[in-house]
Order: sequence, then C-alpha cells, then structure tokens
Amino acid sequence: MHPNTPSAECHWDGSPRTARLRRPLRVTATSPSRLLRTGQSSRCHQCGHRIDRYQRADQQPIALHPAEVDAAQIPGPCRWHLSGGIAYPQGDGSPWCRIPHHALCPGHTPTAQTGPYIEALRRQLAVRTRRLIDTGQFTPTPPAACESPAGSDRPARPVVQLLLGRYLAHAPLEAIQCVAQTRYRHRCPHRVLDPTSPRGVWALLPASPQRGQLALPATLMAVYDLSRLPYAEQLRWRTQRCPAHAATPGAADLAPAGWQVFDPILHLAHLHTRLPHTPPAHREEA
Repeated sequence: MHPNTPSAECHWDGSPRTARLRRPLRVTATSPSRLLRTGQSSRCHQCGHRIDRYQRADQQPIALHPAEVDAAQIPGPCRWHLSGGIAYPQGDGSPWCRIPHHALCPGHTPTAQTGPYIEALRRQLAVRTRRLIDTGQFTPTPPAACESPAGSDRPARPVVQLLLGRYLAHAPLEAIQCVAQTRYRHRCPHRVLDPTSPRGVWALLPASPQRGQLALPATLMAVYDLSRLPYAEQLRWRTQRCPAHAATPGAADLAPAGWQVFDPILHLAHLHTRLPHTPPAHREEA
C-alpha cells in the first residue's frame, strides 16, 4: 500500500477545497437609487412579519410586502412596482405587483377599500402574528415618539433650512446618523453633526405655508438654519452623511435619508415658537 497524502487543494477526504470568493456590493453609477438591497429587509414592529424598504420617486421610504401578488386582484391604489430600485405607484403593465405593508399589517386599520383578496391576506398575517405572540417569539411594540436628549429643550424633530427648502428631521440634531456603508458592510456609526465642521444657527423664521395652502396666523418658528453654509456642506446634510463619507461619493447607502419636506399644516405639532437654549460657551455659529 502507498500512503495517500492529500494535496493542498483538497480536504483530508479528497473533496476539493474551494474558496468562496467575496463579491463586493457596489452601486451602478447610473442607478437612480443609492441604496443597497442588503440591509433593507426587516421585521414590522407591530406584526412581526418581514418587510422590504424601498425609496419612492419623491425620495421618501415605503415598506412593501416581500412577495409579488396577482395585480388583477389588487385595487389600483394598492399596486406598486419597482424600477431601478425605486418604488412607483400603480402597475407597470405586468400581471404582478407589490403591496404596501400598511395595507396588510394587522396592526393598522385600512383607510380605503382594499378588496376581498387583501382582506384574506390580512387574516392570514393576523393568524401568524397571534401564533408568534402566543409562542413568545414576538412582542408588539407601539411606535415610540422621538425624545430629545436628557436635559435639552431642543425639538425632538427639528425643522432644518437648507438648499432653499425646509425639511423636518426624523430625530434630534445630535442623533442624526450617517447613512453610508462602511468597508465592513455596516452602517456608519458617526453623526452628521460634526464638531469640526461649520454649524448652522437657530433662528426664528416665519412659518410660511406652501403655495395653494391656507394661510397660517403670523407666527415665527424655530428653524436650524444652514442656508449660510457652503453648498457642499448643505448637500452633505441633505444626503445625511458624515464628513468622511461626504468626501467619498462612491460609497453606497444602507438606509434612506430621514428628511421630510416640511409642511406647516401637516407638521403643525412640530412647530416650536421658542429658540432652544444654547450655552454661551457652545453657541453655534455659521
């Protein structure tokens, strides 16, 4: 008998030793969306089912049901289709479409006529949610309101003025996190508000409504004004990136920016008429 010495290219049992190549995730330069699909799937906090997050054409996020369904059985307002990573309302001519998760979530009450097919899907998800709760695999959590940092009188969702527009933030200024992907494929932990970068100033500005809306009483609102900063700095805030990733335009995003176009009628609850207190030693200057 001759000794059987395994080669370096095979395991001890003779099976081939194949190294799995890691494929880097990149975003095509011509893609309308900078979001990577990895990391965009999560679980609904109210029903425990999987949801896929996409960006709409107005750059606002939307949660869609992960499975495609027969478009013929879905009402027109509930039909969505994907193109280039962007979610668009109505169908695209194909026999399949996607459904917004809020139309199926048992924790939401439908605000429009959904039809028998969607109602049947809602009942199925409700049964699964009850099973997950009974077995202890899921505990519903009601949506928690954003809170300001302890000991701070700053708005929980401040209004920011930049790039000739006003936007409502999804979190306090100190908590707005960079959305870019790091080299380790995780979301960047750094904040957009950087102590080494120029800052804006809090100012009382008129709460002017958009064109075509009812006029509001003459009042002033607290706005974090970034309009005096350089264009590149305002763009960094709008894309919600830290200074390091703002200098790396090729880096993809793992989450959509949390800005909403400010509407003084819809966002009346977030309108503050007093400036937040800023200590003299830390007063923000443009």
